Amino acid sequence: MPPRSAKPKKNASKKPAAKKVVRKKTAKKNPAKKATPGVAGRPAKGVNGKKKRATNGGRPGAKPGKKRRRPASAAAASAVNAREGDGRERLQKVLAAAGVASRRDCELLIQEGRVEVDNEVITELGVRVDPFKQTIRLDGEALAKAKRVYFAVNKPEGVVCTARDPSGRPRVIDLLPPDVGRVFNVGRLDLASEGLILVTNDGELANQLTHPRHGVQKLYHVQVAGHPTVETLSTLRKGVRLAEGQAHFVDARIKSRRKKSTILEVVLDEGRNREVRRVLARVDHKVQKLTRVAVGPVKLGEMPPGAYRPLTVKEIKGLRSAVDRPPRSPAEQAADGRSVARRKGTKKPARRAAKGSGRAATKKKRPGRRVLE
Repeated sequence: MPPRSAKPKKNASKKPAAKKVVRKKTAKKNPAKKATPGVAGRPAKGVNGKKKRATNGGRPGAKPGKKRRRPASAAAASAVNAREGDGRERLQKVLAAAGVASRRDCELLIQEGRVEVDNEVITELGVRVDPFKQTIRLDGEALAKAKRVYFAVNKPEGVVCTARDPSGRPRVIDLLPPDVGRVFNVGRLDLASEGLILVTNDGELANQLTHPRHGVQKLYHVQVAGHPTVETLSTLRKGVRLAEGQAHFVDARIKSRRKKSTILEVVLDEGRNREVRRVLARVDHKVQKLTRVAVGPVKLGEMPPGAYRPLTVKEIKGLRSAVDRPPRSPAEQAADGRSVARRKGTKKPARRAAKGSGRAATKKKRPGRRVLE
């Protein structure tokens, strides 16, 4: 038999065409590659082998993918709120509001060194100024100082109290004429509430009016379902527990009764988010209608919904007097029922002392014996 010819060996370096086709199809279906998880303390590898910034802060033993949160102190939070509500604004924003140019062009004017604040040339962006107290000059000419304005607005239901609304809903500031300039609300009312809200461009006064330390009182007329009892009103004045702590009404009384509802007069000296509705929900009385009728010395009066009026000189002085009063002491706040936790030194009633297991529980009156209590 003739010898069989040896078959040529296949080249191992070449890959079959079918596999290439499969790989191409796989690449089309799954174009993105999964990132390789990193080890704690080392940067992880992302797509295409690129290094990915570690999200565990580089701490050994930490779980990857979780950022370390730094606890924000109360002092830092209050400092941020004070900075945002002290009437100071970015310099380029003040220039744009004064009609100098657009905000982007005003930034170029600042970087070119053409703007002065209190005779000091400003070339850095982000500097905050008070247009009411500081002198701003452009090319040596002083800008006209803005005039402070104060308005009382009767907010209708369905109007929002935000400066910007992506949904395009009507805002409180849209109820004012456009020539008043930049203004903002003093506090807020939720979408379903109505009544008095103050609008101004005085950031310092607005911050003081909304800060609970000054205790500026606000009066509400609240229609609730059902008929609250005297014990319920007492509970509202003493306080109920909310998620963020104790909350109470400075005063709560019945204004009028209806067949299935009651109208209450409620006084608050702080402004938590939806506080009136949440507090009344804790005592099983749903709010059907909420109207704010007074803020300090300013009254709503007979103003129709959607209307506005400028505050009088007497009302503005009354608001300043309300915030210029010294902050209330803990004893005064405890007398108003602000916090049950601050009244730890008060004596417990005698009926509670009898529930203990000590000597007070053995004090029982017996016939023929005199018990000293």
